[in-house]
Amino acid sequence: MFDNLTHPPEFIVRPRGQTVWEGKTVKLHCTVSGWPKPRIAWYKNNVVIDEKVHPDKYTAESNYNMHSLEIKSCDFLDTAQYRVSALNIKGESSSVATVVIKSITSIPPHGFCSEHGVTFETAIIDSFEVAFGREGETLSLGCTVIVYPTIKRYQPDVLWYRNGKALAESKWVHTHWSGEKATLTLVHLNKEDEGLYTLRVNTKSGFQSYSAYVFVRDEEVELEGVPVAPLDVRCHDANKDYVVVTWKQPAVEGSSSILGYFIDRCEVGHHHWAQCNDTPVKYARFPVTGLIEGRSYTFRVRAINRAGVSRPSRASDPVTAIDPHDRAPGPSAPFTGMIKFTEEDATVGVVPGEPTDLVVTEATKNYVVLAWTPPTQRGHEGVVYLVEKCVAGSECWQRANTGMPVKSPRFALFDLAEGKSYNFRVRCCNSAGMSVASSATGDITVGDVLDLPAAPGPAVATRNTDTSVVVSWGASKDVKHLVGYYISYSVAGSDVWTPANNKPVKGTRFVCHGLNPGDSCVFRVKAVNAAGYSHSSLESEAVVVKAAIAIPGVPSGVHLMEAARDYMVLAWREPAVTGGADIRGYFVDYRTVKGGVGGQWHELNPKAVTCTSYKAENLKENSFYQFQVRAINMAGVSEASLPNVALECKEWTIAKPGAPHGLHVLEVRDSSLVLLWEPPTFDGRTPVNGFYVDIKEAITGEDWKGVHEKATKLKYMKVNGLIAGRSYVFRVRAQNLAGVGKTSGVLGPVLALTMPGTHEIILDVDDDGVISMIFECSEMAEGSEFIWSKNYKTLTDTSRLTIVTEGGKSRAIFNDPSLEDLGIFSCEVTNTVGVSASYTLTEAGLKRLLDISHDHKFPIIPFKTQMAMELLEKGRVRFWTQVEKFTAGCHVDYVFNDVIVENGEKYQMNFDKNSGIIEMFMDSLAVTDEGTFTFNLVDGKAKGSTSLVLIGEVAVLTLLSFSGPHFVDYLGFQVTPECNVLLKATLSKKDAGVYEVKLKDARGKDKSMFNLTEAGYQTVLNELFRVIANSSTEISVKSTEHGIVLYSLITHHMEELQVGWQHKEAKISHSDRVQCGVTGEQLWLKVNEPTEKDKGKYTINICDGKDGVKRFCDLSGQDRARVVGGLPDVVTIQEGKSLNLTGNVWGDPAPEVTWMKNDRELVSDERYALKFEHGKFASITIAAVTTTDSGKYALLVKNKYGTEAGEFTVSVYIPEEEKKKDSLPQCMMVNREQEIKICCGEVLVCILLLSC
Repeated sequence: MFDNLTHPPEFIVRPRGQTVWEGKTVKLHCTVSGWPKPRIAWYKNNVVIDEKVHPDKYTAESNYNMHSLEIKSCDFLDTAQYRVSALNIKGESSSVATVVIKSITSIPPHGFCSEHGVTFETAIIDSFEVAFGREGETLSLGCTVIVYPTIKRYQPDVLWYRNGKALAESKWVHTHWSGEKATLTLVHLNKEDEGLYTLRVNTKSGFQSYSAYVFVRDEEVELEGVPVAPLDVRCHDANKDYVVVTWKQPAVEGSSSILGYFIDRCEVGHHHWAQCNDTPVKYARFPVTGLIEGRSYTFRVRAINRAGVSRPSRASDPVTAIDPHDRAPGPSAPFTGMIKFTEEDATVGVVPGEPTDLVVTEATKNYVVLAWTPPTQRGHEGVVYLVEKCVAGSECWQRANTGMPVKSPRFALFDLAEGKSYNFRVRCCNSAGMSVASSATGDITVGDVLDLPAAPGPAVATRNTDTSVVVSWGASKDVKHLVGYYISYSVAGSDVWTPANNKPVKGTRFVCHGLNPGDSCVFRVKAVNAAGYSHSSLESEAVVVKAAIAIPGVPSGVHLMEAARDYMVLAWREPAVTGGADIRGYFVDYRTVKGGVGGQWHELNPKAVTCTSYKAENLKENSFYQFQVRAINMAGVSEASLPNVALECKEWTIAKPGAPHGLHVLEVRDSSLVLLWEPPTFDGRTPVNGFYVDIKEAITGEDWKGVHEKATKLKYMKVNGLIAGRSYVFRVRAQNLAGVGKTSGVLGPVLALTMPGTHEIILDVDDDGVISMIFECSEMAEGSEFIWSKNYKTLTDTSRLTIVTEGGKSRAIFNDPSLEDLGIFSCEVTNTVGVSASYTLTEAGLKRLLDISHDHKFPIIPFKTQMAMELLEKGRVRFWTQVEKFTAGCHVDYVFNDVIVENGEKYQMNFDKNSGIIEMFMDSLAVTDEGTFTFNLVDGKAKGSTSLVLIGEVAVLTLLSFSGPHFVDYLGFQVTPECNVLLKATLSKKDAGVYEVKLKDARGKDKSMFNLTEAGYQTVLNELFRVIANSSTEISVKSTEHGIVLYSLITHHMEELQVGWQHKEAKISHSDRVQCGVTGEQLWLKVNEPTEKDKGKYTINICDGKDGVKRFCDLSGQDRARVVGGLPDVVTIQEGKSLNLTGNVWGDPAPEVTWMKNDRELVSDERYALKFEHGKFASITIAAVTTTDSGKYALLVKNKYGTEAGEFTVSVYIPEEEKKKDSLPQCMMVNREQEIKICCGEVLVCILLLSC
């Protein structure tokens, strides 16, 4: 029965051929039946079309049995036969349609322009790359265009496109063509400006184009968490009082989902924006009613979520509220705001007919939109419409537009109960009457008719470039009115999602640019339509942002290296682009050439050769051949190189060698590189005995220069003396006894520049003494390997080195370092851009490494002091040493004559691990103690040993000295920091003479002498002077009432000590104003009443027995503190009055100010108000003075360069007492000459002697 149901594909509707102008879009449609459901494929000239590879060019869609292919931005190359194929298990069927693209400029075949008699060739250079901008910024794109040949008065057509649509000049878009450079400027970027930009240059011989994507990032939000602005606000279905506003949801919803949108409108010519809806609408489409006929409006949209409201979108283009029938077809003049009405005679009124075709065009939970066809019978006057509604199941009709007349055949009803069903109908009326009601719509349930789109299929991410990733996904199923897709990405493990595009894309493939190289990213996609966002797709697997592996570039420079009767040796240059993977080999093809005509290509080597040369054998003598080469890597085989000129196969008879080949460079740095090459395959008559390397800068006119004078027998050379940032080219020549042969192919240009992140080989010796070389690479690619070489030959012998590689680090370990290992060791990382380094191991370097290795293998514990012996009281002996570096696990063995001794009655041991001092004590020494005392230390792997030998005469003398009285240290002297002279082992005296100390008892005697005369005495004095001079402090400055004092402190003073003062490098002479001297341990210089001449540098020179010690003080530009005026000598004031005095002060630095009364310092309180303002004015205020305020006052100013006091007297009197005083008898008057003052502590007692 199943076989009866199945049938092969059959075209119900076949695609039709089309002819369109270039730049337009073509859409081919077909309908196919068949069971099982056929698979559809589209072909262009019998080549399958993959719309995923070219999403900007093709879009293929299949809905049920209807299929379509959309070809965007058609150009001349899209002219072809397009075939659609339908295939199932029962068979295959196909249909063909021809598409012809006509050029606007009527381009003739082959590009020849008969008008100018030339063929124009166009090249676009200096093209713009993928660009990133931010909303509000200005972005410029530009390309340099070269049209050849140049003809006066002829200019090409320069056009700019965004997403395949031509851009016109506007306030947002400015274009400029200078004749050489095409520039596009986007003013005040918005997300609407994001897309694929194309520059197309049309000439009469054809066209050239270039495209790159422009991304526009959102402007920073003012409040964290709010959504970003919506975009692409447009107006549709404009009528007399009604317009539908649509927009696209933003890519970022903020910290919470978007709750809805507010729509604002603004009348053209005004600046006031009015909100159109009180309640946010979730649907990205809103009917705006209540417009005034004849006026123009612009609209904008704002999104809202729980965090707040977004910034407004870019305003829409202006739209005029006018009847569509009144709009003139085609281009129209700007609307002036005036509408003319023509009315019939009122007496000849016509009652309008009923509206027809009433339908519900939109239904959401917020509103319902009705549309109908106006009646054909309505007279010449205007009509209005009355919209009525009733709840389903009832016959109670109500007016829906009670407060607003409807003039357009569209109406939006709000405030309907969600979930309820309604019926709607419409009436039409004019001055002549009202029509009958239209047919009812039937039951309409209030709710969203458009569903949210389904989640897209899983995202698949693939590597593209070092900063981009290609993301593809499955289209959302059964989605209606799809707006597009948003792609977002996150660094793996961060859970921070960033939008990759801010304008939805329609295809199912997108290139995400602007990623950080090396990041591991995951991607997800969500679909969007007017109802909202879908759920996000499944996340892609993490992909590392790095260039994808591609097939290599084309080899170049195929040339002949050697020829014989039946073979030819060929060489070529490796591709400049490896495709991100190592070149695994090359394939060589050949063909015979007869009469200048080439035959069919044949493969020479079925198995790829790994070097850049090949010996083509079994050729025919005197025949001509051409060769081409293809490279292969893990991604595939490259295109073939350009074939060389026809070469004749005949034996070479020249004497000189052929050309070296295989030139390449390693270790490129700012000032050097290493050049390597292979010897020629043809030596000539004698073997090759050397090579010459030539170099020149890669600029026109530069001559070749030899890198070296004498030929080198090596096949590598380090070229030094390069200049960073310059490019160089190289060539190599071989020589034999017959002379210098052919030059190699030119290598380069090579840029002399140390790439960021470059590492060098470092030498390492670990704790076990193992010597190794380490090389790190931070640019490891997939399949990269470390290749170690010695003298630039790959290491194959593992007996000398062991290679250990982990991640981006490789270690070459020396198994048994010796002189056999001397040479140049280099390391190269495959599948990278020349990552390499080298290290030259010399004999001296090897010896140094072996010494370090030995120290690491057999570490030695360092000693601060070697073992010593001390005699203590009562003949007790101490053996001791001090260790410099050790750990807590350090252990000591105490050894005498190779026997370990233990702590006991004869020996007492101690190891202080805080100070590192090791001690061993013996009560006394005997003849049996002659021998070697040793401390053996073990600290992990480290060992140490120190010994003291007491054998023979040394032991005898030691025993004798220890058996009777003796001097441990003989007489000498020492000067202490306190400048005391100590005579060791005896008393000290300052008097000159010879001092002798004798020590004697029954066991023996000893003596010590010290000569303290003449030279000896002077030596002691010089040492004293040195200690005194070095103890001096830096010069300090203090002020006195007379001037300033400069002084330096020393620890001790002697009369013999010589001290000199200098001012401005000149010796200071003694005078009444300038004096110097010594007080105790203070060396001072007094300057009374200093003036401007006293400024400058002061120096004190203190003798130290040699050159002297100098101390300095600079008083340049400084002023001593002074009172420069403002104070009287005497102030007489009545009791109860307020006293206020201000003194002017001066000084640099600013002085300290003190007020004194009767030689006691005053402080600011409720009685005394003391102020010091601006560093210049010092004031004192006494409120309501009394007799106790009488006395001697002073304003004291002081800084580091001097002190000065301004004195004055205050006298407070009482008027009544003054009168009584005048009436006193003469005998009561005080005899001033007999006044006596007695001071006792702080009490002042005055005794007045009266004379009567």
